[in-house]
Amino acid sequence: METEAIRIGIVMQRVPLNNRWQSCQWRPMEIVGDAVTQGDGARCLRNDPADTRWLFSGFDIKLFSDEGEGYFLNISSPVPCWFVMWRIEELDGAEIAVPKSVTLSYNEAARLMDGGEQVDTLPLSSDVLERLSAFAEEYYRPEVKKKRKKPSFEGGEGVDKMARAEGESHGRR
Repeated sequence: METEAIRIGIVMQRVPLNNRWQSCQWRPMEIVGDAVTQGDGARCLRNDPADTRWLFSGFDIKLFSDEGEGYFLNISSPVPCWFVMWRIEELDGAEIAVPKSVTLSYNEAARLMDGGEQVDTLPLSSDVLERLSAFAEEYYRPEVKKKRKKPSFEGGEGVDKMARAEGESHGRR
């Protein structure tokens, strides 16, 4: 199951740093709705040494039932957020941080970071949080934890197996 797409744009900002190893820092600054984006693609909003901003439009965000756990983890965190994955690319002769994907799933963001991608966050608006919460409530069912049966202490195969495992962990065989 997937939902109807939410169309968004992302404003990326570059600010100068007083640092000998890195001259500037890129970060997502704002998520904007479809009404502001005006089509797809990239557009420079501001370009001066103290503050550069680019708007990247055309991101369709859909919710998928198989990502329910990731949505649940996001909404139950202290600050629910958008996860923005971006890369530095050359655009109009300059190195620009270009967003490549946006997700609301904590698990999907973790997979991206495990793959070495740059992922930053922006806080969710209350209307998107409400929609995400309703979706997670409807589609996410936590796995029921099963109790592990403990071996009997009256002897038997379970106790022998446990003793062998304990002996191997202490260097005895």
